[in-house]
Amino acid sequence: MTGEDSIAPSGVAHVVLTRFNVPTPGFESVVRAKEGWLRSRVALFERYCLPSMRRQVGARAEWIIYFDPQSPDWLRQWIDDVNDGVFTPVFRSSVSYEERMADIRRVAGRAPGRMLITTNLDNDDALASDFLDRVQRAVVPGVRTAIYLADGLIAEAKRLYHRVDRDNAFCSVAEPWDAPGDPPVTCWLRPHNRLGETMAVRSLRGEPGWLQVVHGENVSNRVRGRLVSPKAFRGRFDPMLAAFPEPGLGRLARDRFVSGPLRTGREVARGAAKRLAVALYGPDAIDTVKLRAARLRPGRSRR
Repeated sequence: MTGEDSIAPSGVAHVVLTRFNVPTPGFESVVRAKEGWLRSRVALFERYCLPSMRRQVGARAEWIIYFDPQSPDWLRQWIDDVNDGVFTPVFRSSVSYEERMADIRRVAGRAPGRMLITTNLDNDDALASDFLDRVQRAVVPGVRTAIYLADGLIAEAKRLYHRVDRDNAFCSVAEPWDAPGDPPVTCWLRPHNRLGETMAVRSLRGEPGWLQVVHGENVSNRVRGRLVSPKAFRGRFDPMLAAFPEPGLGRLARDRFVSGPLRTGREVARGAAKRLAVALYGPDAIDTVKLRAARLRPGRSRR
């Protein structure tokens, strides 16, 4: 489905889910072991993620953030200092389906016939100020649906790029609480770009709904899309874009005619290689390659 022609249903419970530093296997475990990763993640969270949730308009949601029970004392103190009630911290070494649903019921409540929305938000990214409202308005009552706001922004080195990604990581799943024999599955059922294998999909075009931040510790994010001026988007992403300068006409032209096409060509080649690897070696092939490469890089923490 496309378009935003639904109205926000009554009785919707909306819960945003974020992993902060929960231990993960595979390639991410190497990244998270690097010296300074946690402090860098705190800084990104304070600059992008947290302000964006505080500035939501037109709708609200509960927010669960999962932390490692082995988190250092300074991080636990920081959680107490920074949290003014906007999120619920939960400490788990892993998050099973049963634990996740228990946490969701605890913060959101439960009523027969209600619709549940769950949304994934990475702790170094941000939402537009109307993201929650737009997702809630896209709910189809009684129908399990993966909802995506396809248009978003990518920030890298104070440059801003507009990207259309119809099954992006800012995924939401809307579903009935109490369908007989069919309990909620949540947005963490499977990778964000595979939710459509098991449910209906609404991928909605419009103003950018999210901001993905590319930095030195990203697991898989990279610059994609076309370079744009931040001026038109500052109101929707205040104050995250305040320090982003306006690109000159020459830089915009170079990106449109040179850099942009080169990025697109690389993405096409990368996508083809990824599909081939998955077809030959299975869905875990990409993570295995990243993990081996990361372990060979110099400078990795030996903790």
